[in-house]
Amino acid sequence: MQLTKAEEQIMQILWTIDEGTVQDIREKFSDVKPARTTVATILSILENKGFVDHTTNGRVNVYSSLISKDEYSKKQLFGFLKNYFNGSFSALTSFFAKESNLNVEDLDKLLEETRKELEKEQNNEE
Repeated sequence: MQLTKAEEQIMQILWTIDEGTVQDIREKFSDVKPARTTVATILSILENKGFVDHTTNGRVNVYSSLISKDEYSKKQLFGFLKNYFNGSFSALTSFFAKESNLNVEDLDKLLEETRKELEKEQNNEE
């Protein structure tokens, strides 16, 4: 499920602070802080979508994420890959290489870094 820009801003903050109240979340906005009611409404929407849960501490709700940033990122990336590149990672990579004017050496470095990351993950799983 895709988040709106406003919902994603709230989630980015929750992923950073782990849990917080509406006021805690408002304080993390660097520019103009949204109204308290706006943040509360977005949190309610996120809760209905299954992204956020809350506990009540006295008269204050404390919100926390139900989905990790990595899990959401993975779903978004694979959805993007499916919708724009027919699920083909090589088509995405080719597009990226062309648009970024990568040369063969750059592609070799990218491949080598990817290979190292995959090997590291495999070693950690064992």
